[in-house]
Amino acid sequence: MSNSKLIYLDNNATTKVDEQVLEAMMPYFCQYYGNPSSIYEFGGLNSRVIKDSRETLREFFGARSAKEIFFTASGSESANMAIRGILERDKSKNHLITTKVEHPCVLNLHKQLEKEGYNVTYVGVNSVGELNTDELYEAVNEKTALVSVMYANNETGVIFPVEEIAQKVKSKNKDTKIYVDAVQAAGKINLDVENTEIDMMGISGHKFHAPKGIGALYVKSSVLISPLIIGGHQENGKRAGTENVPSIVGLAKAASLAQDALPYESTKVKELRDKLETGILSKIYNARLNSCSNNRVPNTTNIGFEYIEGELILLNLNDLGICASSGSACTSGSLDPSHVLKAMGVPFTALHGSIRFSLSRYTTEDEIDYTIAKMPEVVNKLTALSPFQKELAELKRRKGII
Repeated sequence: MSNSKLIYLDNNATTKVDEQVLEAMMPYFCQYYGNPSSIYEFGGLNSRVIKDSRETLREFFGARSAKEIFFTASGSESANMAIRGILERDKSKNHLITTKVEHPCVLNLHKQLEKEGYNVTYVGVNSVGELNTDELYEAVNEKTALVSVMYANNETGVIFPVEEIAQKVKSKNKDTKIYVDAVQAAGKINLDVENTEIDMMGISGHKFHAPKGIGALYVKSSVLISPLIIGGHQENGKRAGTENVPSIVGLAKAASLAQDALPYESTKVKELRDKLETGILSKIYNARLNSCSNNRVPNTTNIGFEYIEGELILLNLNDLGICASSGSACTSGSLDPSHVLKAMGVPFTALHGSIRFSLSRYTTEDEIDYTIAKMPEVVNKLTALSPFQKELAELKRRKGII
């Protein structure tokens, strides 16, 4: 970065660790470092800490029992543990349903499962990113083993009606299991799995101010899964490996803080997000809102800039100290356009020029004001260099600018 200023608007990629989270973790690196499986008191202390953390996560998920919570290393592991865990347990059904806009940890897993012989239905979305639920329900049949659907999309923030989906799928085939990727919903909206038909739900700590490398998976007590990692007895035999005590403590602290901050997320963070959207759209004629649905998590917007390249926008923003993204953090190194925006039918003119801005509870109004002020400079400079001047002139004419 050539600018000393840092305005971080890529919180769907990762978040900074909350200082209170770091403080809670520190004693478990050098002071209380015993193995939780040890019989002596020094290790037993950590066993009790894990138990307390599991209870905190039970409350965060809104689950019935702490025994339904398993610690993992990431959202990707949670998804693989849930999906493969179900399929390994029961191989009598070979049909899976997911969506065209899932995170790569779910989407690419299903593509791999297709190679292994499974039949996969990929459900589409409409032009504002909302799931075609009727298409999903129609796809359920007696061979459907699992439906995997995200709670909130990582690129648009659009919330899917997962509780309703689970209920309707079960009404058609009570044996079909439901996995929900809640990575982008956790810490932004309330989770409450107890009174739903959802069987499994995964989260990742680094999306809500816990450290990287820690996640959690909810598995309803009536649902049996096979372990993904085989070895010791840890996590009730479902996930072998010595527990990452500092990160488990950090995840629990972050979950508690995030739950307390939900009212702030739904008010102030949303206000700042809306201000950013309105400011950019009012000042830049070739900007279009891709995140059109009103049913979104409060921190996310996706804006397309027609006839210019998103990578160039990001590089110029970087020079100004502004961090944003062109899509999923797991695909940011790819030059291919977003699979989410393609599924939405975003016009080719804006597909390569779309930018995701994602805020957090640490985002300030001054940072939003600075971004609104600088965006027109960046876009106007790149628009002037665009080879599509004729098309841009026509866009101006249609908008009544010339």
